[in-house]
Amino acid sequence: MVSAFIILFAVIDILGSMPIVVNLRHQGKDINAWQATSVAFAILLAFMFLGKALLSLFGVDINSFAIAGSFVLFIIGLEMVLGLEIFKMDSPGGASIVPIAFPLLAGPGTFTTLLSLRAQFDTVNIIIALVLNMVFVFFVLHSTRLMERLMGAGGIYVMKKMFGIILLAVAIKLFMSNFAVLFEQLADKS
Repeated sequence: MVSAFIILFAVIDILGSMPIVVNLRHQGKDINAWQATSVAFAILLAFMFLGKALLSLFGVDINSFAIAGSFVLFIIGLEMVLGLEIFKMDSPGGASIVPIAFPLLAGPGTFTTLLSLRAQFDTVNIIIALVLNMVFVFFVLHSTRLMERLMGAGGIYVMKKMFGIILLAVAIKLFMSNFAVLFEQLADKS
């Protein structure tokens, strides 16, 4: 269970997403920690049991899904680095549901990880690890205003730009690694 917790903690990376959360707050977006956490948990739990079948129903594999998610992460990274608003918030839950719950917390990387963990660990251990991660996520999201005060405007600005570039790099890595898998699959078929 500890291994599953650590793997999910690294993939969810709520601490690394803090600049995104702070940036959304500065744009005047409402972020409800409870709503974001509970929606992300529900999505992840559902995907853990139904994800592969659901994607297969639409004829989409996990690699294609991850590539689509990489585009969303890339756009969010561009917003942070360039100070633009490309991604329009039209979610009824404000920013709590999109982009916080999905795709930041419950996104392609987490989905792929959950499917991989199911092959290695008991389902109960994965669920416990997921619950513990969501509790941590809730407390981090709930304390963002405190973290903002501690870091100051300059610290937030630098962190936003730095993590924007990191998010761009993560999006490109996610795209390239999944594109390589799809390319190999196409090559094997021909």
